[in-house]
Amino acid sequence: MFNLEEGTALQVIRETDAGIVVRGARILATLGPISDEIAVYSPRLGRHTENHSPFALHFAIPCATKGLKFLCRDSFDLGRSHFDHPLGSRFEEMDSIVFFDDVLVPWERVFLLYDVDRLNRTAQVTQSATHSAHQGAAKNLAKCEFVLGLALLMTKALGNGHLAHTEERVGELMLQTELMRGCMRAAEADATLNQWGVMTPRVVTIESTRNLFMTAYPRMIEILHLLGSSSFLLTPSEADFDGPLKADIEQYLATDTMAAKDRVKLFRLAWDVAGSAFGSRQVLYERFFASDPLTRARIMSALYDKDEVMDRVRGFLDSSD
Repeated sequence: MFNLEEGTALQVIRETDAGIVVRGARILATLGPISDEIAVYSPRLGRHTENHSPFALHFAIPCATKGLKFLCRDSFDLGRSHFDHPLGSRFEEMDSIVFFDDVLVPWERVFLLYDVDRLNRTAQVTQSATHSAHQGAAKNLAKCEFVLGLALLMTKALGNGHLAHTEERVGELMLQTELMRGCMRAAEADATLNQWGVMTPRVVTIESTRNLFMTAYPRMIEILHLLGSSSFLLTPSEADFDGPLKADIEQYLATDTMAAKDRVKLFRLAWDVAGSAFGSRQVLYERFFASDPLTRARIMSALYDKDEVMDRVRGFLDSSD
């Protein structure tokens, strides 16, 4: 019987000479089941009435630690060929919930304990958030370029690239790609050495890439839907090209610019990006990878130098010219 009073959030339940004992659950442990170790970093906590909390903890332990359990979702690798599922067959990365059933974390494996203020300041003080945002921006730019390239090939195959509404949609993909590239390069160009001598991107600029992509990527996938339309459904399997309908497929699914098999291969890739379980997981992941939109907006508000822009307006108001 589940004890509702215990709750579900990961927390310290007691200390021993060997270390702390933790209990609860955490999500989302991507690649957790095939990893050697798991690093646990608690999210920011409300201070409420105490500065120390059993929910404030950072640590890392081997995945084989006693009491540590992983619950995996369904796999999005369907065991099909690279032709049928070009992304899912290559890049599926399992997500899981992690259960900590009275897990002992040795003292030497504990990085932070109980201190709410230190927990809340860690990401910015150490600038780990800034560097992870830069890593994320590189990932985001790669995805932007990939979706843009895919969209251009789709329109070429369908022969509709010259249509005004197609140009508008592809232009939007180009804009998102260049905004991501521009933010990343600006953050690098304005990078400075921190107190430990580590070159660090400009924080506001690189953090902007997180806010941008959580809404940009779902829109980019929507544009693929609009560009591909019913062609997403005209996707025979690799085996069909050796089946009894081979001649019909090769005749009726060819376009003026592309043979049937090349078209099908392209749109099976597009489906894996925009319509399959693998692709849908990517959209969900990007929506919430950097937290929820409200939290991201509040983070940007906290980081932004508001005085500089307000002073410019005040200067204008105070001017007698």
